[in-house]
Amino acid sequence: MRIVVFGANGATGRLLTEQALAARHDVVAVTRRSADFPIAHQRLTVAAADVYDAEAVERAVEGAEVVLSTLGVPFTRKPINVYSDGIGHVATAMSQHGVKRLVVVSSSATEPHHHADGGFLLNRVLQPLVTATIGKTTYADMRRMENLVRSSDLEWTIMRPSGLFDAPAVTKYELHEDQAPGIFTSRADLAASLLEQASDARFIRKAVAVTTSDGAPTLFQMMRREAFKKD
Repeated sequence: MRIVVFGANGATGRLLTEQALAARHDVVAVTRRSADFPIAHQRLTVAAADVYDAEAVERAVEGAEVVLSTLGVPFTRKPINVYSDGIGHVATAMSQHGVKRLVVVSSSATEPHHHADGGFLLNRVLQPLVTATIGKTTYADMRRMENLVRSSDLEWTIMRPSGLFDAPAVTKYELHEDQAPGIFTSRADLAASLLEQASDARFIRKAVAVTTSDGAPTLFQMMRREAFKKD
């Protein structure tokens, strides 16, 4: 299968690229800085393209069987449109080339809800604070992206991870339609769930929460890690 990955040079995108190659797929890794891409493989093509550049996106999508998006940007209070504009160009390019299957990464915070595993601190303090402040513009644009994807005639799936963390390997992650009780998702599991959807029709035209239990940090550990993380 020929898989095109947008956002390939991000943390999840690199894992997804490696997993797809290991599964013997042909991969087109799309990134703005192709010279910096750290993976080389005989079945890998690294395509230089900015998702704001409709013509470059169109060239990258040509010949694809499946398009997977791990586009992401850091939180900022400034307006964000990379998700909606980028996936808008991707969807247009897919229609031009007759490519139907699209899987995109969004977030569980696009529809804030009570997490059974979250407790008072997450559900009543942290989640409302983040979604109303530093994550406000990010989640607003993710919602625009989701609406754009839903209105398309593509065979789409929206993947909604929760708090992302790094893990050494893929685990028995859980998939739930729309929402889930879990509060963490490993990047390895997120990548694996994206790749799974490339050939799985169960969640076509649905939003799916993906969560990790095995090896997940506690909420306190995640907060401490973020507090001491170096820029």
